Amino acid sequence: MAPRRLGFWQRFAVVLVKPVLTVWTRRTWRGMEHLRGDGGIIIVPNHISHADPLVSAHFIYDAGRWPQFLGKASVFRVPVIGWILHRCKQIPVERGSVEAVKSLDKLIAALDEGGAVVIYPEGTTTREPELWPMRGKTGAARLALATGAPVIPVAMIGPERMFDPRTARFGLRPRTPVTVVAGPPIDLSRWAGATPTRPILEEMTDTIMLRIRDLVAEIRGGTPPPLWQRPARTGTPEVSE
Repeated sequence: MAPRRLGFWQRFAVVLVKPVLTVWTRRTWRGMEHLRGDGGIIIVPNHISHADPLVSAHFIYDAGRWPQFLGKASVFRVPVIGWILHRCKQIPVERGSVEAVKSLDKLIAALDEGGAVVIYPEGTTTREPELWPMRGKTGAARLALATGAPVIPVAMIGPERMFDPRTARFGLRPRTPVTVVAGPPIDLSRWAGATPTRPILEEMTDTIMLRIRDLVAEIRGGTPPPLWQRPARTGTPEVSE
């Protein structure tokens, strides 16, 4: 099932990227029904490799939605590249308090238009040594609280075989196995209408990350560890059970 009514540059991106991924990966997709529909959704994948956006975009596209990723605003100001990103409906995100509010407004507008917004709640590839999810940042929770849009967890394994962030090594072998699974919307209803204070956003974020972690465990097998956080300067990593 492919998205309809794509613009020229969106179709160009599909023609450019999808054939490469079709050869490069052997895909196991599950849970696509949780992404389908016309309403705005917030998709929150785990982040294990720089190849993740390619794989998750392929999955979301095959589910019938057009993925809208967040990107540094500076990239959108690069001639030609920035113009194409805008035409492909990707979303620039500014840093700084005032500009961050403007970025949130853009995300809310994308959801109001029925967009499938992809946010990596960890903010970067996980630093957990075995690539389990780590504690997240609060952006996805803040957006969910502001909009009430469903938050869809996505777990994947396999992109680390395409590029392993621990060794910075590429794996270019055709038909690299990748598995991507989407779960049902995360129940965040107990925070509906809450004031977005730091404690509230952190509670929501931990709930989101624990659901992603458990979904990862379903496809990896084994018992998932507590959520990992970078070690503090004076101690050991903090964890969330």
